[in-house]
Amino acid sequence: MALAAVPARAQTAADLIADAVQYEHGEGVPRDLHRAVALYCRAAVLGAADAQYALGWMAANGRGMPRDDGAAWRLFALAAEQGHAQAGHLLALLPARPDAVLPACLTPPAAVAPAAPDIGLIPPPEPAYPAGSTPVRRLVDRLAPQYGVDPRLAMAVIAVESGFRPDAVSPRNAQGLMQLIPATAQRFRVRNSFDPEANVRGGLAYLRWLLMRFNGEVQLVAAAYNAGEGAVERHGGVPPYRETQAYVQRIAALYRQAWHALPVPKKNARQAGRSSFGQ
Repeated sequence: MALAAVPARAQTAADLIADAVQYEHGEGVPRDLHRAVALYCRAAVLGAADAQYALGWMAANGRGMPRDDGAAWRLFALAAEQGHAQAGHLLALLPARPDAVLPACLTPPAAVAPAAPDIGLIPPPEPAYPAGSTPVRRLVDRLAPQYGVDPRLAMAVIAVESGFRPDAVSPRNAQGLMQLIPATAQRFRVRNSFDPEANVRGGLAYLRWLLMRFNGEVQLVAAAYNAGEGAVERHGGVPPYRETQAYVQRIAALYRQAWHALPVPKKNARQAGRSSFGQ
């Protein structure tokens, strides 16, 4: 779906949403559902939960775009991950569709056509982590299935981010095992980033959100975890930052799978059954 032209003043997600609402309902401007969809798309790309919810509503009702219940489910899931109450309510009413495709305006160029997963193949052996990582591994094994995240991916992130140190603090004030910056901790409702379980839950929630956002492409998920999803969106793939490119390579060396099955949000986990990662 091609994006319509938008007002030059619309720079922030809040501006984009405000303009979208006007065009959706004809408030002071001619009603234009296609333009409303385009504006919601641009705000959704910036990570705005209200825009993801509104775009999901448009998809569910065929307003300004073809009706697509699968895309609506994916969009409601993205918004619900950020605590959007209405999206969570509607998500519970729809059949789980983690394999559905997001609208084209929300799909990075590098993630348009994911390769088919290698179902049935034996996964590569997990790296030999230090003995001191055993308590963290037990924690990850217990929590990761609740978020639909492969424990091996979570362990790779923890190894690269903190070296399994729950008290780790980076120069940018990223904290704990999964190195949550304060904004990310707040976004995923982590009160104490130095509490191992709270930190891992927050990191898993963020990984799950990124997996949904980038259609399970591990390289883009890793890049977004390091540099932020906005940087991946702006560059249409792994950003040309030396730190991020090295980070993606380190994750790939520990987690040797290019694709991850799309997770099912916790509210729908019972409907979809428990995830299996071949371990």
